[in-house]
Amino acid sequence: MQPGRVDKDFSRLIQLVYQGALEQHPWQSALPALREAMDVEVVSLVLRPPSADDQGVILNSVRPGPSRRNGDMDLADPNDWEVSAYREQFFSLDPFVNLPLDRVIALEDLLPDRELVTSDYYLHYLQPIGLFRILGVDTAEPGGMQARLRFSRRPTEARFKTRERLLLELLTPHLRLAIEVYARLNRMTSERDVYAGAVNQLSVASMILDERGRLLTTNAVGQALLDQGEGLSLREGCLHIEGRDINKELQQALTTIIKAQLQGETSVVRGLRVPRSAGRADLGVVIRPVPRSQWSEGQSSPSVAVFISDPDLQESASGQILAELFELTPAEANLATLLARGLSLAEVSSAQHISQHTARAQLKSIFAKTGVSRQAELVRLVLKSVASLG
Repeated sequence: MQPGRVDKDFSRLIQLVYQGALEQHPWQSALPALREAMDVEVVSLVLRPPSADDQGVILNSVRPGPSRRNGDMDLADPNDWEVSAYREQFFSLDPFVNLPLDRVIALEDLLPDRELVTSDYYLHYLQPIGLFRILGVDTAEPGGMQARLRFSRRPTEARFKTRERLLLELLTPHLRLAIEVYARLNRMTSERDVYAGAVNQLSVASMILDERGRLLTTNAVGQALLDQGEGLSLREGCLHIEGRDINKELQQALTTIIKAQLQGETSVVRGLRVPRSAGRADLGVVIRPVPRSQWSEGQSSPSVAVFISDPDLQESASGQILAELFELTPAEANLATLLARGLSLAEVSSAQHISQHTARAQLKSIFAKTGVSRQAELVRLVLKSVASLG
């Protein structure tokens, strides 16, 4: 970097470091920029170190050459030999790991050149890929996620100078915060996906609305209900129920809940029944506020959750999970599942092509294993179990 542009370039690097936590391919913009700023052959960000049972997550940006087009904008292929060989074979030989956190260190600080060139790590890994000088820093966020940033040069290139070490020292606190943002977002996304998957498995539609009642997101079950257009629809992005009176009741409920939430009043929950065409069961609707932090900006942010149950949708209790939960045989688990769907014992016998005597014997065995004594109790047990999440 030119001395007169240090501040501007440094500001851009900081921006890209934070942006990396939000990119679809993490740090796809920052790593090429860091590689150029440090004038190195390769920059690597290790988000999860490899081990004997884990390939880890390693992001590389390589200096473009004749065989690489637009290389300054792309991350290296994770299946390139340099990455795959390291994570599969040479990570255990790497002497440049587990550095003191937030401390910038060069490989030569730990291993003099004369010792490095005789090491297996150099002879079998660094030398074949043409690397020699390495500068790095390790950092970690409070939740435990660690990151290793490494800059590598060829043997013909100069050692890392004080100015380059200082640049990395200045960047390190920002990298640590960006890693924390990345880790928190990943944990929140994982939790959200688990809960969303559970709601889907329970065959419950979920819709999230903003402070104006406009739809922000919905799950697959909710989208299917909207696509059917029987009872529920979207009008100008807002949830609408067919029928003037029931739609008025919906809009009033949404207004009441949003107003109470904005004023910090006690949470309000409303329930509605949505009639559908002849032969279709009514939909059950529960409307409740979405918990908000004190600092929510209130603009196009999640404000209301709408949960909708469709009695016409069969629950998805897993016979395999039922069998594992209550030590049932496959036939017994299947019988219990069909009873939970509302079939009578005679209907189950007919559907399974077994005699009623056999069905009663299986039911008696199920009672003994589950500890219930009536068919209604068995149905309740199945519906209340976690089998639907299987």
